[in-house]
Amino acid sequence: MGVIAISGQVASGKTTVARLLADKLGYRFISVGEVFRKIAAERGVSLIQLHELAERDYSIDRYVDQVSIDEAKRGRVVVEGHLAAWIIKDYADVKVYLKADLKARADRLARREGISINDAVNEIKVREESNRRRYMAIYSIDTNDLSIFDLVVDTTLININDTLDIVGSYVVKVLKAKGKL
Repeated sequence: MGVIAISGQVASGKTTVARLLADKLGYRFISVGEVFRKIAAERGVSLIQLHELAERDYSIDRYVDQVSIDEAKRGRVVVEGHLAAWIIKDYADVKVYLKADLKARADRLARREGISINDAVNEIKVREESNRRRYMAIYSIDTNDLSIFDLVVDTTLININDTLDIVGSYVVKVLKAKGKL
């Protein structure tokens, strides 16, 4: 029944929290980032190259959007992605945004990808600027405007389990209040 959208900054913990939350609720998990990475792999390009291509070819984002919408319509799902909350806003019962400072995110990305902190900082900046331009051009969405979110969590100083506790507690209470859990 319930539909949860989890959006946030690059390396803020959104994918991990969304996956763990889906497991906790017994919901399906859809990662827009994983769909994007799959497209990059199929095309034989890097994630950065696909972001650059997507700035010129809006059909990439439109395809990913439709996957998100179709999954949200089925219900009992946690949809995770930078724009997930905006794209499935008509279906989402709860919209959560995760953020963290650049240093924390660079540390996480460097560990995850096995790259240097400097490379991680650069990748975050390039991806976020590419995303910002695309989202404004395609959707007229300012991703710095967090007013659509029901819950915003800064994950800079808290670990993934504490983040899951905060998000999970809130989501369960809202779904129960809406009669969807």
